[in-house]
Amino acid sequence: MVITPSKLRENLYNILDIVIEQGEPVEIVRKGKTLRIMPEQRSSRLDKIIAKKITSTDDAMLINSPWEGEWKPFI
Repeated sequence: MVITPSKLRENLYNILDIVIEQGEPVEIVRKGKTLRIMPEQRSSRLDKIIAKKITSTDDAMLINSPWEGEWKPFI
């Protein structure tokens, strides 16, 4: 996002919240120079994933189950 210093001054806290939440840097252009406001570390999209339980059994039972009798090769 590229903005002017006036726009930054008008919406400073909202712009800072956007930078923090979205991880997108903001560029301010003044006197032909570009300044950037960016978070220290960009957040990964994977960090936003919420773990969900999709089975009704525990992991150990799934790992230790004998699947040989149920598995059939594709012919």
